[in-house]
Amino acid sequence: MRIGVLTGGGDCPGLNAVIRAVTKSLLRQCGAEVIGIRNGFAGLMGEVPLTRPLDWDSVSGILMQGGTILGTSNKANPLASEASAAQAMANARALGLDALVAIGGDGTMAIAHGIAQRGLPVVGVPKTIDNDIVGCERSFGFDTAVATVTEAIERLQTTGQSHGRVMIVETMGRYAGWIALEAGLAGAADVILLPEIDYSVEAVARICREREQRGRHSLICIGEGAKPHGGALTIERQVADSPDPIRLGGVAHALREQLQPLLDSEVRATVLGHVQRGGAPTPFDRVLATQFGNEAAQLLMTGQFNRMVTLQCERLASLPLAEVAHQSRQVPLDHPLLRTARQIGVSLGEDS
Repeated sequence: MRIGVLTGGGDCPGLNAVIRAVTKSLLRQCGAEVIGIRNGFAGLMGEVPLTRPLDWDSVSGILMQGGTILGTSNKANPLASEASAAQAMANARALGLDALVAIGGDGTMAIAHGIAQRGLPVVGVPKTIDNDIVGCERSFGFDTAVATVTEAIERLQTTGQSHGRVMIVETMGRYAGWIALEAGLAGAADVILLPEIDYSVEAVARICREREQRGRHSLICIGEGAKPHGGALTIERQVADSPDPIRLGGVAHALREQLQPLLDSEVRATVLGHVQRGGAPTPFDRVLATQFGNEAAQLLMTGQFNRMVTLQCERLASLPLAEVAHQSRQVPLDHPLLRTARQIGVSLGEDS
């Protein structure tokens, strides 16, 4: 077997752990040749494919490294035109690939599904700090992002307490509030605002005023896709040549402008941005990514193609790529963590 491996979309802690596990499993268990495709799907879209061999030594020592040794792209989409799709398939044939391992988020899985429909067997591995891939209860990279955001919230808690301020922390997550929800709970946020629940500015202000009267500071954790009742998403910019052109960002600053006239306390906003993507993966993410990579190798060796590795009910499983493509997983409105937040007095920005 000759297997290609690529990482698509944004970078994420744990990508190298998957590359390592896929490669070592295939080398040890079936003697396959493993070829790394550089820069995501862009590595298959040029006149000459961009590759690097993956052998035992080249993937040793990368388990704890953040980012990806293969490079990635969140713009490259071989399905953007028939010409680019044909070029990608021609490069795959020229490389003699029997199958491709595509490690990425929902966008990567959608492209992988399209590639599979054109005849190249694919196995997908879910990657996203946003934890928003359909059918997967936990994706690697998410735990690391939550840990990073939680540490930031803890640091901002001390500043807020010292000055009696209202501190707003904006997390990534796109249209799903998983990072804001878990990090907000872990960091003892007083208010958690999610894309799934439109918030009332007055309800948030009321919580902050009540805390002001008791001499307390307030910490608000808000997901970048959150919006007020009757309001719109806060869009930082649009990238025309990207499969997902909308780049969210800045909702924390928008909320600060809305809250400041309603409060006596000074309101400060912090947008954590790409710091959530970087750094070494947590032990949990290293183990999960290793399990995902090994499971992807098992699917390849047993001929179970055009599927994505997943975690369901704390067990490894797989799903058809068709069930994952072009979808995302948001926080269900009946999720136990939402109930927990409400019951311990954390506001979700809802009108009482």
